[in-house]
Amino acid sequence: MARQVDDGVFSARHRALTSGVVLSVGLVAFESLGVATVLPEIAGRLGGLDAYGWGLSALMLAQILGAVAAGRDADRRGPGRPLALGLLVFAAGCALAGAAGSWPVFLLGRFAQGLGVGAVMGMAYAMIGLAYPERLRARMFALLSSAWTVPSLIGPTLAAVVADGVGWRGVFVLLPPLVAVAAVLTLPGARALRPAGGSPAGEAPADEAPAGGVERPWWKGPVAASVLLTAGTGLFIQALLLDRPVPLVVLAVLGLAVAVVAVRRVTPAGTLTARRGVGAGVALRFLLCGVYFGSEAFLPLGLTELRGVSAAEAGLGLSAGALTWVAGSALQAGRDGARRGDRTASMVLGSLVLLAGLVVMAFGVLAGAVPALTAVVGWAIGGVGMGVAFNAATTETTERTPAARQGEIGAALQLAQTLATAVVSGIGGATIAIAHAHGGRTHTALVVTFVITGCLAVLATLLAFRLRPAGGTETVSLGAALD
Repeated sequence: MARQVDDGVFSARHRALTSGVVLSVGLVAFESLGVATVLPEIAGRLGGLDAYGWGLSALMLAQILGAVAAGRDADRRGPGRPLALGLLVFAAGCALAGAAGSWPVFLLGRFAQGLGVGAVMGMAYAMIGLAYPERLRARMFALLSSAWTVPSLIGPTLAAVVADGVGWRGVFVLLPPLVAVAAVLTLPGARALRPAGGSPAGEAPADEAPAGGVERPWWKGPVAASVLLTAGTGLFIQALLLDRPVPLVVLAVLGLAVAVVAVRRVTPAGTLTARRGVGAGVALRFLLCGVYFGSEAFLPLGLTELRGVSAAEAGLGLSAGALTWVAGSALQAGRDGARRGDRTASMVLGSLVLLAGLVVMAFGVLAGAVPALTAVVGWAIGGVGMGVAFNAATTETTERTPAARQGEIGAALQLAQTLATAVVSGIGGATIAIAHAHGGRTHTALVVTFVITGCLAVLATLLAFRLRPAGGTETVSLGAALD
């Protein structure tokens, strides 16, 4: 018994790395929830309300680049260098956003933060795989999940208190010193780790080269695809903010086309058509995250601007949703363990509960006849549904993925989540800009946004029936293989 305790995740061997990884993920969680709480105030003071969606989209699109670039570097040289660069860029992004005097500069800081977040999160999972024996990895993954719990409880409230006391810039001032502590704890252990394939430093892993020893052209590689995806999606979102219809349509179509080409290269074949099986699973992740994160992005804005509540009260909605998501996930895990088999019912039920929570939340934000905190209750309901559906869909998708493709499909699922958040937030922000440009109100824009995310929830409910292949078996291939 003593030997097992001594060799646990907090043993002398692993203590510093474990603490650093958990702190790094906790910082990402605090940044996500804390900044979201005070983002309406920041947008108002910096003149960014008509481009509000970019406050989240810039962060999420940059995460795609950061995660892919860091992962490629880690496969070549180990996680030490990409983690160090990720933490440095994240801290620099916090400093730039906190010092910004205009909305474009603030968005540049958010983009830098996103690059760092993508690298840090990617390296957290990579280090668990490299540094910990198999019997300790489940414990570490549980710790990563718990690293979101405390920020969910105190992050929104702390950010609101700091913003009320010293101003919104103080929220960003809190982060760089904690990043430095995380670096001191994590980097020594990370630098000692070597790539899983054992490639010498500076050389690509052998499995990156196709048969025959001919390397894949750089423009067909994952980094190029992530750049293409980020650029195309960013162009599409920005096009929606244009006043003139012809440039809007032309640039939006161009951006969408570029993004679709890139998505085909980095997701399983059949994702865009929701083909039965894994393709539908990745598409379902996109829809669920579009509903949840796309709606949640506008919850603080709606409560503070339309209902006149404080940022701290608005932050209660974010905390409630995050905590009940954990509860819903645990509920589904228990149900899955007791009754293995078809998870379709859980996915359908979870999607419908998420839709019901969205309706209640929207009612609390938009209807002055009910208490504003009705929105908090609604989002607590939505969190339960998201936890159930997200857990069931992810488990079903990974179980239908061959062992040799787990990494690829896992990356595709994470990309779908990030992309959905960026796209739906960007579209919601565009509805605000369009409404204001034509004499409308934020209220009208949020009605449209919540209707859009509600439709996505309905689609998710229908798509749940496609996650199981009709014949019981499937072949998984990446979209890039079709090119």
